[in-house]
Amino acid sequence: MQKKTVLIVEDEYLIAMDLKLLLEHHGWRVMGPVATVRDALRLLDDELPAVALLDVNLGTELVTPLAEILKARNVPFAVASAYDRPEQVGGEVLAGAPNAGKPTGERRLLAALTQLTVY
Repeated sequence: MQKKTVLIVEDEYLIAMDLKLLLEHHGWRVMGPVATVRDALRLLDDELPAVALLDVNLGTELVTPLAEILKARNVPFAVASAYDRPEQVGGEVLAGAPNAGKPTGERRLLAALTQLTVY
């Protein structure tokens, strides 16, 4: 069986690496992590992930343009955000996306991604 792929977009290096290691431990194949919308789009040129995990606020930019492209390509995504309502920050495209929270707990993260991967 092919491993499920997850694109991680997170601008805080230590958080990104924690997410990568945790998800790999649970059998995911991780694309990235990347810290910018531009770098994420480069990865999407080569391959579409099964799901994506997006930080809403990437330092100097919002993840909104990437979320819109993922939605257009039918790639489900979750957000990892401290915001209770990420759509108020990142736009309507984020409304309804599972929120793994920040800091992200292992169970909450896996539950958010599991919601997206109903095979």
